[in-house]
Amino acid sequence: MFNFGVPGYRPEWLSGRSAITAAHGARLAHLADRRLTRALLVWDLQEDEWFADCPVLLDFEGEQVEINHWKFDEVSITWNTVDPMRALDWPDFRLTWRDDVPAELTALVGQPCWAVELLMWRSRDLVEGASVSLGFSFPNGRVTIYNALDENGIEFTPPGDRYTRYTLGTSDL
Repeated sequence: MFNFGVPGYRPEWLSGRSAITAAHGARLAHLADRRLTRALLVWDLQEDEWFADCPVLLDFEGEQVEINHWKFDEVSITWNTVDPMRALDWPDFRLTWRDDVPAELTALVGQPCWAVELLMWRSRDLVEGASVSLGFSFPNGRVTIYNALDENGIEFTPPGDRYTRYTLGTSDL
């Protein structure tokens, strides 16, 4: 199994909202009310840019969710399996974990999560109804990790009409 250069990482690929909800819905819902204490991306040192093929790590007070999109409709959600202190090993790339980019993501650190959503793509194309994004709302912002056609994408704006939103957990704050 390919580990994306991340020691110990074993992605578990799922497609569709029902499969993701069955496997991870309750645990994702329990992230509401927890503070985002760390957010990490893999950085390509040669290109000085985000390496979007590797998982995005969001740590909510010791509960680390690891999100990675692949192909047109697959997402892997794993929990507490990646140690960002271990060196990355992907031949032909110089990669490292970073917790200080982009600014919109680092601005969310320290805030409590207000809601966790599964977002279903609604456009009439190849991935309509199959591609699932994960959205996290905070008092002063939000982040959506989506399928950018065989890699991760990140947005910091509300999802709008192109997604159908399914809330898994909301804060009591």
